[in-house]
Amino acid sequence: MRELIGECQLCGKPVYCENGFFDGEQMNGKLTCNSCAEKIESTEENGQT
Repeated sequence: MRELIGECQLCGKPVYCENGFFDGEQMNGKLTCNSCAEKIESTEENGQT
């Protein structure tokens, strides 16, 4: 089952709950898709803001 949760606050891509699993992240109170969340995390790991 696939249910729309909302849109990524960064890129506008739809974010879904698939088979009971949230296919995205909530970062700083914002809904983000996995792609944007990975970019943010890699930037933070490299010491960039």
